Amino acid sequence: METFVLEEHQLILYLAGVPLLGILAQWLAWRFHFPSILLLLFFGVTLGAFIHPDRLLQELASADKTFGPQLLFPIVSLSVAVILFEGGLTLRFSELKKAGSIVLRLVTLGAVVCWVLTASVAHWTLQLDWRVAALIGAVLVVTGPTVVTPMLRQIQPSRRMASIVKWEGIVIDPIGAILAVLVFEVVFAGAGHASAGDVAFLLAKTTFIGLLLGSMAAAILVQCVKRFWIPDFLHGVVFLTVALAIFAVSNVLQEESGLVTVTVLGIVLANQKVASIRHVLEFKEHLRVFLISCLFILLGSRLNFGDVLDLGVQGIVFLCLLIVLVRPLSIFVATIGTSLSTKEKVFLGFLAPRGIVAAAVSSVFALRLAGLAAVDEGLARFANQAESLVSVTFLTIAGTVFVYGLFAAPLARWLKVSDPNPQGVLFAGADPSIREIAKALQTSGQQVMLVDTSYTNVAAARMDGLNAECCSILSEHAHEELDFTGIGRLIAATPNDEVNALAVREFLHLFGSANVYQLPPWDRGGGRRESISDHLRGRLVFEESLNHAELRQLWNAGSVVKKTKLTEEFTFAQFKEQHGNEADLLFVMDEASRLMICTVEGTIKPKSGQTLLALVPSNRLDSEKGHLNSDDLAAE
Repeated sequence: METFVLEEHQLILYLAGVPLLGILAQWLAWRFHFPSILLLLFFGVTLGAFIHPDRLLQELASADKTFGPQLLFPIVSLSVAVILFEGGLTLRFSELKKAGSIVLRLVTLGAVVCWVLTASVAHWTLQLDWRVAALIGAVLVVTGPTVVTPMLRQIQPSRRMASIVKWEGIVIDPIGAILAVLVFEVVFAGAGHASAGDVAFLLAKTTFIGLLLGSMAAAILVQCVKRFWIPDFLHGVVFLTVALAIFAVSNVLQEESGLVTVTVLGIVLANQKVASIRHVLEFKEHLRVFLISCLFILLGSRLNFGDVLDLGVQGIVFLCLLIVLVRPLSIFVATIGTSLSTKEKVFLGFLAPRGIVAAAVSSVFALRLAGLAAVDEGLARFANQAESLVSVTFLTIAGTVFVYGLFAAPLARWLKVSDPNPQGVLFAGADPSIREIAKALQTSGQQVMLVDTSYTNVAAARMDGLNAECCSILSEHAHEELDFTGIGRLIAATPNDEVNALAVREFLHLFGSANVYQLPPWDRGGGRRESISDHLRGRLVFEESLNHAELRQLWNAGSVVKKTKLTEEFTFAQFKEQHGNEADLLFVMDEASRLMICTVEGTIKPKSGQTLLALVPSNRLDSEKGHLNSDDLAAE
């Protein structure tokens, strides 16, 4: 009894340590701009050197039969179901207007080419039987949101590229799983005697179950939310529970159809217009990060280097051909005649990391193949090759994550299909004063976009050469149709403080809380009854007194945006002394043109070599003409 208590404590420490290591890896990756997946795998491999999850469960099983290694794969499968469901919730049909045909080609023709080439490479380099090679090829068709989503967050590709990669990564998972089922049933379970009709029936059955259950569950959830049959505090957990339930039911009806079902459920919910589910998506996003962190720690800790090393040089050759031949060739074949540029094709051809779905599917079919080999003499020779199925998959996961994690982002920057640190500013509002501030930024080399409901303001902005759109900052059009490539911050600067606060809340998810700003409200400090709650606001820009009314008044009085470069001879202290308290500091740019937005906290301390953009009264310009240098600019 004492021994079991000790082992139970070990299990508790292990279960608590896995998410701790996962979130620590995520934070370190964010802090030092490093691929999170590499850190997750490294932490997992390090943990596995001390505690192997399978062996830990086996030890516990010897003391209590309720524990066992077979518990791990169902947990992984359910976690993958949640991740795919959350991924489906992010897939909007509006993203496919310009890329729908490309995504369709990638998940059909591209998947077939990838399967055939991967199977061929596995046969010739690893000396595997054609049937086992075909199964490996089907398993390695998948990529998945567990690996693609973190990489997209790091790479920050253009909007179209992000949509293509996201759609392909999520949709290809159930397709790859179904393909693996079809291959296994045809070449092993059916002993090669399955007819084309059997294959077609199996495919149709899987697709039908997935579409039917996913659509029905989505319709029921939408009606429950619309009719207020579910209280708000239960929305997230109800959606999660339903997704897990239909995943399990779908898999009972047809193996591996659950992945199709939860993906369809997410896509239908994301594109319906009856009930708002954004709060559910936010809940699922947090859960996804948690699950990805934990799953990759478990994946790394299960990695057996001995089995991988047994693959030898052939394994390395297989991995290299997978990266430099199979993926690029499948992309170029699938995208012939599309609108993709050569640079975009190269980028897509160098982004196909494998993740949890490949690991889970390969482990399941390795066990099934080993089981068949044990009872069928005709398949006995495949017993050893069944073990290599998992080893090859794990080598592919570790290798592709390592290579793409390190080199995909630099390649995207070199190809100019990404902007990992977007400096551009989105202005909500296009009044004359805001237009001049935006014009000064654009003249200084910064990207800007203005959104306003007034066509007069938008037309004037376009006449000034500014990128402007006539729509509400709170509209669906602004979120789904506008291209924010290169835009990384929001400044809500409309005359309505409530609209500014709402705009901040709307774009919090897109840009992050550190990059959403608004003008100070006119009633700031007016008391708890009058003022908007602080937690609803973004970061307050410029000076505390510089609300929209004050900004308009200063502009009408002739104030201008002045650009000044600080030097050793003309410091920020001298700038302040020259202008007194009449100049309002707006932006600071360093020598690399990185933009810093000034806030009421006043945390930015300009230094020599940096450039200031400040709002200066016109009467101060007349008194300082002797101090102006060639970098000064007045937007008049």
